[in-house]
Amino acid sequence: MRWLPGRGYHEAEAERGVSVRETPLTEWHRQHGAKMMEFGGFLMPIEYGGGIIQEHQAVRGDVGMFDVSHMGEFAASGAGAATFLDELVTNKPSDLGVGQALYTPMCYPDGGTVDDLLVYRLASDKFLLVVNAGNLDKDWEWIMRQAQGREHLELQNQSQEMGLIALQGPKAEPLLQTLTAVTLADLPYYHARQGRVGDAEVLISRTGYTGEDGFELYLNAGDTVGVWERLASLGARPVGLGARDTLRLEARLPLYDHELTAEITPLEAGLGLFIKWDKDHFIGKESLASQKADGLKRRLVGLEVSGGIARAGYGVRPREGGEAIGFVTSGTKSPTLDKAIALALVDPAFAKVGTELAVEVRGRSIPAVVVKTPFYRKPVKADN
Repeated sequence: MRWLPGRGYHEAEAERGVSVRETPLTEWHRQHGAKMMEFGGFLMPIEYGGGIIQEHQAVRGDVGMFDVSHMGEFAASGAGAATFLDELVTNKPSDLGVGQALYTPMCYPDGGTVDDLLVYRLASDKFLLVVNAGNLDKDWEWIMRQAQGREHLELQNQSQEMGLIALQGPKAEPLLQTLTAVTLADLPYYHARQGRVGDAEVLISRTGYTGEDGFELYLNAGDTVGVWERLASLGARPVGLGARDTLRLEARLPLYDHELTAEITPLEAGLGLFIKWDKDHFIGKESLASQKADGLKRRLVGLEVSGGIARAGYGVRPREGGEAIGFVTSGTKSPTLDKAIALALVDPAFAKVGTELAVEVRGRSIPAVVVKTPFYRKPVKADN
């Protein structure tokens, strides 16, 4: 693997004395008043002083940008790459055309989730895998272990070499278009194209984690600050991980260690769409097939909550009382909807929309009802 010393992330000491990694933008965040906290082993901005709600609303109504350089990037190349990836993950990377991307879980043999990731096909025999920051080292070790003895396969951990900026919101396209010759209107969802943004060579991907239109920009770590500052100068508002979490929850997008874990399978998390059963084999297929055939013992549902905020780990019970039938995986006060929302893993008998439940919040029960998700869906553009 090729390393770029001093240009990618590096080790630093967080305020609480724990060794953490920094991204190429960490010093910029400090200089611009960001509240910094450890997240996934990295020192990251939570918010920039104006508050999470304002940052959230900027993405919903205008355009915001996130430093997501803490994500991990692995390259898989060679004639055996497509076959290897088809066996590694539940979705089917071999079906991708060049320039396309897909979302996929990656499972253990028992069906539990190693991680959820994006896979890009950059050439017929070259793929890019994007993994969660908190799982970066674990995922690399897992993938390398599965690759042992494989012929015609080359794997590279490029995480230190790359920066990643997410530009999200209804005005993301016109803003980014001023900096690139790539015709963004012709770039479909979950497609990517190589081009220049300002002076930097960038993989421009129409993806995101907010429920809004937008782009993720993969670039050399050393170019990250320059592109970030150009975007800021044009009006993109820096947004921290606090608003990133409220945005993704409104859109019902899973967060690893919450909606997916080594104990929570993609089927339980409602991600069956991303399991391709027609493949001869993938890791976890037999266990997931058995779980599907036997019937799920728990399902992820959306809740609207009254009288308090449901946080991860809180118990969920029938409204009339009785034993717990599940637990909250994520919860917040939705800035867009102005109501408390949550995702919860519950007994399927209580998963029907309209079912009245209760959440245990600090020793008291508060009302909740199962609702259809996503909680928020971006408005459809009217035809001109």
